[in-house]
Amino acid sequence: MKKLFSFKFVAALLAIFFALGTIDASAQRRVVKRKPVIRKAAVKRPIVTRPVVRLYTVENGQTFRVRMNNTISSKTARAGDRFTTTVTEPVYSNTGVIVIPTGSTVVGRVDAVRAAKKGGDPGTIDVSFVEVNLPNGTRRSINGSLTDLNTKKAKSDAEGSASGDDRKNDKIIFVGGGAAGGAILGGLIGGGKGAVIGGILGGLGGLGAERFTKGEDAEVRSGTEFGVILNQSISMPKFAEVNP
Repeated sequence: MKKLFSFKFVAALLAIFFALGTIDASAQRRVVKRKPVIRKAAVKRPIVTRPVVRLYTVENGQTFRVRMNNTISSKTARAGDRFTTTVTEPVYSNTGVIVIPTGSTVVGRVDAVRAAKKGGDPGTIDVSFVEVNLPNGTRRSINGSLTDLNTKKAKSDAEGSASGDDRKNDKIIFVGGGAAGGAILGGLIGGGKGAVIGGILGGLGGLGAERFTKGEDAEVRSGTEFGVILNQSISMPKFAEVNP
């Protein structure tokens, strides 16, 4: 009897140990082993500092001497048309540094056009200048107007007056030439019909116009030289062949 009891007791203990081992193994299988997170050290990047570019000022009232690259005419031009001119002399800052070299491009825009009319009314072309492009790729927006090359020799007619040193109220435009032939620069003063500024430029650089009984259309030919005057100052770096 005792042996039987001992056997049953041992069997019960073995059953209990077996059951506990099964539970422990199942629990271990349910435990998810997580890999340790390895944080990478932050990489310190060197701070790159760019050199400060010094700018130089070209004051308003400064005149660029330019040469026409295209031909425009009051007969065919439309408001909004663009044309280009080439700078023929370097432009200096107010401290004497070259900021716009010879060969730079000044972009012009046709603002208004009036074709020649019957009765002798000449054609007119009103332009402005909006951008300068340097050979090294530098570009700057500008606010420029048409002017003649030598304002000290300005002339006027009986309908208005203008002088080489006092032209603040003038609006200079291209006007078809009269009986003498060729287009001229005309200054519109205080709403008047205008004063002849700079004389006939046809012989100077190619300004010319076809002769019509209804008047002559203003035609500004490629190669014509004239001036572009700044209405607002601009700031630019000293010119270098390659941009830094």
